[in-house]
Amino acid sequence: MKPSLIIIAFSLFTWGIGEGMFFIFQPIYLQQLGADPLAIGGILGLAGLAMTAAHVPAGFLADRFGRRPLLISAWVLGAVAAWMMALANTLPSFVAGLLLYGLTAFVAAPLSSYATAARGTWPVGRALTFISATFNAGSIAGPFLGGWIGDLYGLKTVYVLAAVIFIFSTVIIFFLRPQPVDAHDPAAPPASLRTNRRYIGFLVLFFVVMFALYLPQPLSPKFLEDMRGLSLSQIGLLGTAGAFGNALLTVLLGLLNVRLGFVLAQLGVGFFAFLIWREGALPFFALGYFTLGGYRAAKPLASALIRPLIHEAQMGLAYGIAETVNGLTIMLAPPLAGLLYTQDPSLVYPVSIAAIAITILLTLSFAPRKSLSQA
Repeated sequence: MKPSLIIIAFSLFTWGIGEGMFFIFQPIYLQQLGADPLAIGGILGLAGLAMTAAHVPAGFLADRFGRRPLLISAWVLGAVAAWMMALANTLPSFVAGLLLYGLTAFVAAPLSSYATAARGTWPVGRALTFISATFNAGSIAGPFLGGWIGDLYGLKTVYVLAAVIFIFSTVIIFFLRPQPVDAHDPAAPPASLRTNRRYIGFLVLFFVVMFALYLPQPLSPKFLEDMRGLSLSQIGLLGTAGAFGNALLTVLLGLLNVRLGFVLAQLGVGFFAFLIWREGALPFFALGYFTLGGYRAAKPLASALIRPLIHEAQMGLAYGIAETVNGLTIMLAPPLAGLLYTQDPSLVYPVSIAAIAITILLTLSFAPRKSLSQA
């Protein structure tokens, strides 16, 4: 393994601890600050919009000027946003920090292209699932710590401690080495992504899949608190089970044929929705959050499916467009989840299960059959 991947792994592991401490509690803290379910869905949708806005420019800049500056910028901006959330005392000021934090999602495309270029002899799918798994491994302890600290000292303290951890993660990423900028032969430039029908077709499939996979997630912590009576510590334990599932399933699915892994990832999220909907005991909820790890695994697997469809010099832009598509799902799904919640708090789960069943059929019919993940 190359040193650059090790540095990324340590920085992501540390960041995962910090983000894991507060991420699952976002809808609960928004409620504590005065937001109702519809407002929570709308705010999370705005966060999805922020996550969507910068992916394409970031991917373009990474292809043109290098990936390391984009990575460092994202880490620094994320640390600033975390301190904004930690120090906020009102809903508007917290939302400002939340939206800025969402904007740092632009790191995804430069990070994926950096890891792809730094993978050495590793297959693309293994490299991308590895860096995703290191973040998820860090997230294992975060939710438990966040829930425990939240019950004792309040969720505001959780955000402060997470922001401190982000500083250490940011220091680590500064040790990353630059990479040369990839170039194509001027006499034989690659086809434009706008005319690449296989790539565009997969983006459509990717949007439908990720929308279905995200729909049952945003308000599940609130559902478990309101309808199942779970405490913050118990919800934190579920987040820890989910982070463990994220780490383990991302690695295991990354070892399989990438197309098969993409299907199994969707099955895992469908199982999560079923258990949250139909079961009433904490162990079943924990199992559901474990299988929710399929959502985290789906994104690097999708990137592995994309890689053989595009030229190496287009990686940053191609990954950036794909992340924009994913950001659209994060923007659009929470308002729909909030609307369904107001009709019936449990309604989102059967709707999600039906949607996932459809996306699995679409994946089996239309997903690319060749990838570099096993090369």
